Amino acid sequence: MGFFESDIVQEEAKKLFTDYQELMKLGSDYGKFDREGKKMFIKKMESLMDRYKVFMKRFELSEDFQAKMTVEQLKTQLSQFGHSILFKKLRAFQDNGHIAVLIIGDFTAQIGDPTGKNKTRVQLSEKQVKDNAKTYLTQLGMGKPANESILDFDSKDRIEIRYNSEWLKGLNLNSIIELMGSATVSQMLAKEEFNKRYTSQVPIALHEFLYPLLQGYDSVVVQSDIELGGTDQKFNIAIGRDLQRHFKQDPQFGVLLPILTGLDGVKKMSKSEFNTVN
Repeated sequence: MGFFESDIVQEEAKKLFTDYQELMKLGSDYGKFDREGKKMFIKKMESLMDRYKVFMKRFELSEDFQAKMTVEQLKTQLSQFGHSILFKKLRAFQDNGHIAVLIIGDFTAQIGDPTGKNKTRVQLSEKQVKDNAKTYLTQLGMGKPANESILDFDSKDRIEIRYNSEWLKGLNLNSIIELMGSATVSQMLAKEEFNKRYTSQVPIALHEFLYPLLQGYDSVVVQSDIELGGTDQKFNIAIGRDLQRHFKQDPQFGVLLPILTGLDGVKKMSKSEFNTVN
């Protein structure tokens, strides 16, 4: 079904057009507005234009777009139950004719995502990360028919497998300084886990601030249209959007999916918390 064949899309387009007509009619009296009235009119116009831009971006992406997801190698097992929601959604994009870009975070895994952590992660060696990565693609179904695998590896034009060491390992100091210059300390401290540790006087290592910037840079390199992640990844995905703007790209959309509670009934399901269903 084409984009404009959807009843929902048609209704949304009609609403946009109707709202535009009403705003133009109101704007014919713009010269009679007082200062506050003019500010209100401009605010309504900006809101309408934002809705229009989002609508047209969805139309642009309806034909063919890249959905990005990053997997970190912190343990040898990938196939814990908590990942299933994300991979099913990524597969759904493939089944609808779009490109799934699966990024194996072999470089960023050596730093470790600080999300959900109240202390600095233990850094893994390059060898540990490579050893852990060996079974990942097999677990996702590489080598199996599409109807027997989690992701579709048969349709070669619908999947890209990338390792972020391809572009991160070779970053020079100038590039790293540029990345760091695109964000502020206050912005980093707005991240919930960093803020809790800062207010509790729990040390935050400087390299931990690099993690969201490096993950965000992945989106710049692959020119991601959409990034999938759990709700706990909102900050990292937003950093990716900021970096794409910095590098003069259209910012990606973030698709945030619910986080399952682990077997302990308290913390999110996570391999590093040993509370997963495998």
